[in-house]
Amino acid sequence: MDRACTPLAWRPHLLRWVATLTLLLWCSAPALAQTARKPSPYEYRQGNGTNAAQPATGPDALARIDNRAQFMQLARVYNPGTALEIPHLIFVIDRQDAARVYYINTPRFELHENFVRRQRLVRSLDKATLNAQYRDPQRRFLFGTLSWQRNLPGYTYEFWEGDTLTADLLRQTDTALRASFVDPIRFKTNSTQHERLASGMKLAYISQEALLREQPFLPLNTGRTEGRLRIVRSEAQLRTLSPRDIPVLDEVPIALAPVAGLVTQRPSTLLSHVNLLAKGWGIPNAYVRDAQTVLRAYDGRWVALEVSHNNYQVTLLTRPARTPSSAAVRPVAGNLPRPDLTVVALKPLAALRARDSTYCGVKAANLGTLKAALPPAARVPDGFCVPFSHYQAMMQRLQIPQRLQDLQRRPGFSTDANVRRDVLETLRAQISNAAPDPAFIRALDTQWRGQLQGAGVFVRSSSNSEDLPGFSGAGLYTTVPNVTRTDAVAKAVQTVWASVFNFEAYEARTAAGLRQDAVAMAVLVQVAAPSDSSGVMITRDPFDATRRHITYISAKRGLGIRVVEGKRQAEQVMYSTWSKAVQVLSRSAEDSQLVASAGGGVREVPITGSRQVLTDALIARLAKVGASTRQALGGVDQDIEWAVVGDEVLMLQSRPYVDGSAR
Repeated sequence: MDRACTPLAWRPHLLRWVATLTLLLWCSAPALAQTARKPSPYEYRQGNGTNAAQPATGPDALARIDNRAQFMQLARVYNPGTALEIPHLIFVIDRQDAARVYYINTPRFELHENFVRRQRLVRSLDKATLNAQYRDPQRRFLFGTLSWQRNLPGYTYEFWEGDTLTADLLRQTDTALRASFVDPIRFKTNSTQHERLASGMKLAYISQEALLREQPFLPLNTGRTEGRLRIVRSEAQLRTLSPRDIPVLDEVPIALAPVAGLVTQRPSTLLSHVNLLAKGWGIPNAYVRDAQTVLRAYDGRWVALEVSHNNYQVTLLTRPARTPSSAAVRPVAGNLPRPDLTVVALKPLAALRARDSTYCGVKAANLGTLKAALPPAARVPDGFCVPFSHYQAMMQRLQIPQRLQDLQRRPGFSTDANVRRDVLETLRAQISNAAPDPAFIRALDTQWRGQLQGAGVFVRSSSNSEDLPGFSGAGLYTTVPNVTRTDAVAKAVQTVWASVFNFEAYEARTAAGLRQDAVAMAVLVQVAAPSDSSGVMITRDPFDATRRHITYISAKRGLGIRVVEGKRQAEQVMYSTWSKAVQVLSRSAEDSQLVASAGGGVREVPITGSRQVLTDALIARLAKVGASTRQALGGVDQDIEWAVVGDEVLMLQSRPYVDGSAR
């Protein structure tokens, strides 16, 4: 077998510390390229990962490092002998002993506290005293990590993300290390507080964001699959993809039917609809710099693609994949919720609770629940639900079920994606262009004008085939933004009904084993929010399910359409309720934003000033709203769409977060 391995390596520039003040952390195999989390030594000792224990030789510590050999003698090495190799050591500075530096034999001492106790530098080191070494400006010790960054290249020193450093402490550290370390060394920031501190001191530093920009590889979802690798350079090629293909795209598309795996060569936002779908489908998904060039030799060939937390690998197969892929979309347990068609009245959001999902869908029901539960921390914009019964009435009037059955019997429907596209396009046109029921138009107009005072609205799906525990359906159905006229509201409702037959939605349901004739579409009509900023957040670390204290947030200025499209990288941050620290993974790459037009629809305007979207205070507020949302919706981790208008946080949608990544 011709085997090609392409290790665009995880570069663990981003040495982080678990947010507990009692543990120093190292890199170990479960560490993640997106944030380079360093699991605790206790995880390491339990045998997780691939690094064998490294013998401790040499002295307990050195007061200075005069050459590379001395550094390596004291360092612990992550993934030794590989492209992922990174040596690092821990250090202690004793401020009561003329700022004496101890470069510690790191394989011998897993924790700063172990070294301090073993050397009897203090009589006792209880929990309160230990915590003070990270919080107290008058602390005795400074605990840090020093690493060789091969991708810079160069040495950096850093502190735990929640360390409340002061200018005096950082200046003392910088002076002591530069005086005792042979090579140039730079401060690496692990939080926005560290960045502000260094900037105010005019101290040169390397940020986590800057290091992430250097990454040639980021795993967006781990796993293994087999399929035909396809270099996709045009919309026409995108339309020919099958569930057995592994497309290599320039950037994340707005919509995508199920595929076996996914590679893109431009950075994107983890929380874009396509990336969320890939995670729910359980397929490997990665950003690889210059992927279309790097993988050109495999174009059109059958390969195995494996994406891990710190690597990706392409292996050429000598035969086609025998099945549609071992990592193809996972079937959903059971089937779609049975819609209640007895409810006809249009229902205000304020009247809805979780039980009402039977006739209005989970999306609308969740928002009704949150409308009561979230104030004053956040507000759900007012709106109302068009129940399933109106969709069903239109489908029966147009004889859509019978037409679909007839069309499904066309030659090539089950084997040719282009035939299915044409058939589904025909059905969508029939629904969108059908004459509406006059009685329904009157009811819709009365509700819109009476409850919402004729305000501009977003018209969105709330089907029984989305926002489910095992099937999110993110981005599969159509949203019509900022609708401002009565006739346009009715047309938008029919457009959302027609999106049941979007090609990507139909294919995703088929792959998940969901019955097409069981789909029902309710519609959510909701007041448009003139968002200053908007985005998506997940109520845990999406890279590590055990880190429930983390909130991951993506944000852009203006309306949130561009965040979920994922075309350009959003501002991405992580907030820890343990450390109270904000870590910036990327700033927004957008130079324009979408705003609502007075006459309906949206328009694009340039962004002026800073690219920063969120402040630390707003990030902490959003994380608190996310926690309240999760609690109100049964304690299940949530994928949340939010917006900010002035000083107010708005909740636009919340669905269960579906994570199909490899374990």
